[in-house]
Amino acid sequence: MADLKERLLPPKPASAVNLRDASYRPSASGRQPFQGVDVMGLKKRGQGLRSWIRVDSSGNSQIIEVDKFTMMRRCDLPARDLRLLDPLFVYPSTILGREKAIVVNLEQIRCIITADEVLLLNSLDNYVLQYVVELQRRLTTAAVGEVWQSEGPELNRRRSSRNYDNVFGTPSPDYLPFEFRALEVALEAACTFLDSQAAELEIEAYPLLDELTSKISTLNLERVRRLKSRLVALTRRVQKVRDEIEQLMDDDGDMAEMYLTEKKSRMESPFHEQGSMGFRSNDGGVSASAPVSPVSSPPDSRRLDKCLSIARSRHESMRSSESGTESIEELEMLLEAYFVVIDSTLNKLTSLKEYIDDTEDFINIQLDNVRNQLIQFELILTTATFVVAIFGVVAGIFGMNFAIPLFDDPGAFKWVLMITAVCGITIFCAFVWFFKYRRLMPL
Repeated sequence: MADLKERLLPPKPASAVNLRDASYRPSASGRQPFQGVDVMGLKKRGQGLRSWIRVDSSGNSQIIEVDKFTMMRRCDLPARDLRLLDPLFVYPSTILGREKAIVVNLEQIRCIITADEVLLLNSLDNYVLQYVVELQRRLTTAAVGEVWQSEGPELNRRRSSRNYDNVFGTPSPDYLPFEFRALEVALEAACTFLDSQAAELEIEAYPLLDELTSKISTLNLERVRRLKSRLVALTRRVQKVRDEIEQLMDDDGDMAEMYLTEKKSRMESPFHEQGSMGFRSNDGGVSASAPVSPVSSPPDSRRLDKCLSIARSRHESMRSSESGTESIEELEMLLEAYFVVIDSTLNKLTSLKEYIDDTEDFINIQLDNVRNQLIQFELILTTATFVVAIFGVVAGIFGMNFAIPLFDDPGAFKWVLMITAVCGITIFCAFVWFFKYRRLMPL
């Protein structure tokens, strides 16, 4: 992994020869991953150039330096889509299907997927490196499988079995188009990353909550507060990924727009090239789609061109309708699989949040119980204070400066003390009985 990070480092500002010498380091598999390449016509460093990792459909990868406007023209993307990939800004998870590319912003995975390549911002993040390595491994394995199948004597039988699998809705991922393979790896990386964070949060949360129920302290409450803040932030991110996948599954038009290989093959087909360029006459005349002079073109040729254009449009619409359903089903099954994964992660976080809420309710009940006990103790203390105040009233009365015969009796003090104590105890018992009668204290 250390060698992989070194190869993913942006090229140093040296000459082109040094870049080629430094990047030409064969790996253990014999392939040169992340070769540094020279891009013609680029400006110097510091004028909008960014380092990108390019992975083609064969699994070969290289580092290129391209500015924003060149990338916009290359992938036919608006500037706002490239801002989603900017690491300086924080955008929610998004999957956008465009005419020639798919813009993916899923957690750390920020890439542009075309029909024959994947472009990622060069980063040292571990999850980005794992995404590149996993994508290369799957593309290389798929290429080897295709070569092995093409050399086998039972190629027709394998093709028939492949169609048989497609009929029952369980196609092998090796037969998915390139853009779907790259999207699958991105979805898998994002779902795995979020699920691992949810698992780490669960491992940390449950012992902490159990400790809080047994011992309520300021330190434990502060730790639970931080834990809940992390849980809310993670739940929001998981919910956004889930909503994005669900939105794609609900919109057939967006899913059909993401089938880039089919659109590219349709654009590169000879029939489509004739339709886009027009049918030229033998004498080098203008195509039927351009304004034609009625003198230079006879009416029969225009009528023939019109019929051919109508037949061409019908053929393209029938072909797109036949292949559109299958492609949408493939992408829908792919999205549905990872929708189940991300929904399971969301259920984990929801269960953890419910456990935290239950713990908070239990703590509140405990605190209410302690508060009630304090109130009861304060009530008893107030009653006892009232009883003691009776002795103070009696002492104040007998402390007056006047002469009465009771002062001359030697046993008067004992009788006054006994009568006052009996009255105080009686009043105290009466108060306690009243509190229990009104259910202000437990029986």
